[in-house]
Amino acid sequence: MDHSIYNCFVVCVLTHGSNGILHTKDKKFDTNKMFEYFTGTNCPTLVGKPKLFFIQACQGEMFDSGVFVHDSPLTSPNYFMVPNYADFLIFYSTFPGFYSWRNVENGSWFIQTLCDVLDDYSQKFDLMTLLTIVSQKVALNYESKVPNNFSMHRKKQIPCVMSTLTRLIAF
Repeated sequence: MDHSIYNCFVVCVLTHGSNGILHTKDKKFDTNKMFEYFTGTNCPTLVGKPKLFFIQACQGEMFDSGVFVHDSPLTSPNYFMVPNYADFLIFYSTFPGFYSWRNVENGSWFIQTLCDVLDDYSQKFDLMTLLTIVSQKVALNYESKVPNNFSMHRKKQIPCVMSTLTRLIAF
């Protein structure tokens, strides 16, 4: 597809998953293969444009028990080359290897917080600051409540950002 008229590309995936794998209705899908479709080699009309992926899916089966802490403080203007995976930003709901939590009534901690932060702050901050706010809110404001299952009770979650962006993105 020709993306020449667009300034960026955004993909949102909400599904089940495991480490590096997304589960679809009929098969499993390697996340790296998804990203390959949008590299400079495979999609030249997106070169130099941000490619943003928001992925709500488990990345494993480990649970994060948390820990208690104390408060604490280019050289040629005419021609240049960029890396094939330049300008990707991938925001995972959880760190690789870990479970991604959701509330049965309100949905995913990650997606709910992402939507709230974008609604509240997108006119004030660049994208990386917004994603940091999302990570902070998910990490501090949520804890699983499964009192009948000790191994799943009082667990935490931290989103994970992977970025090869070459410039700040403001809304």
